[in-house]
Amino acid sequence: MLRRLRPKPTPIDPALWQTTCTAVPWLVALDATRRDRLATLAARFVHEKTITPVAGLALDDVQRTTLAALCCLPLLEFGEVGLRGWSQLIVYPDAFRVQRSHVDAAGVLHEWDDELIGESWDAGPLILSWADVAADCAEPDAGFCVAAHEIAHKLDALDGAIDGTPPLPRDWQRAWARDFQQAYNALAREADAGRETAIDPYAVEAPEEFFAVVTEYHFSRPAVLRDAMPEVAAHLARFYGAPLFS
Repeated sequence: MLRRLRPKPTPIDPALWQTTCTAVPWLVALDATRRDRLATLAARFVHEKTITPVAGLALDDVQRTTLAALCCLPLLEFGEVGLRGWSQLIVYPDAFRVQRSHVDAAGVLHEWDDELIGESWDAGPLILSWADVAADCAEPDAGFCVAAHEIAHKLDALDGAIDGTPPLPRDWQRAWARDFQQAYNALAREADAGRETAIDPYAVEAPEEFFAVVTEYHFSRPAVLRDAMPEVAAHLARFYGAPLFS
């Protein structure tokens, strides 16, 4: 039985891609080979994903291409398989509110609002705040990259288990799980002791958040990550490719 080939997406207009590359620090830092690979991934993203601005936001072509490029940046080594399982990027102008609920052990329902700058639904859309994407681009070495954070969640979910470990060859998966758990535990001990930590303590909310937070550091503060968690930094350099900044 013959398998149908996926249609090749229309390449991004070269002038538009050049404009985008000069405006986004991470793209400026790419060598020509990786930039061309990213252009192909971003074209696939634009072809397959619906980018939906909401709450009065309007996005021009450069902004849309910027979003596609940043979402694909973590896929430079992993490839377009990392785009599977979801079809929509929703973009708010700024931080957005979501309603949460939880039933405790006594059966009492608790409800509250969270203010978020990004969210990744397990089998649904990815959601970003444009203001925070723009802030990340303005300060690419500040330790934040919300697009990479949320894409890390999408990669984590590809194997059906949201546990901080994306799909990997078995031997690498074992080493990854061991080294990430050790670093997670060490960070949790520091945070519990009230000590100032090199890595944002939000990372110890859960193993999946740890993976997403250290992903941000790989792209935005790799030297801090190398100093604090050399084994984790080495895994991410293998998974995402060499850091773009020193």
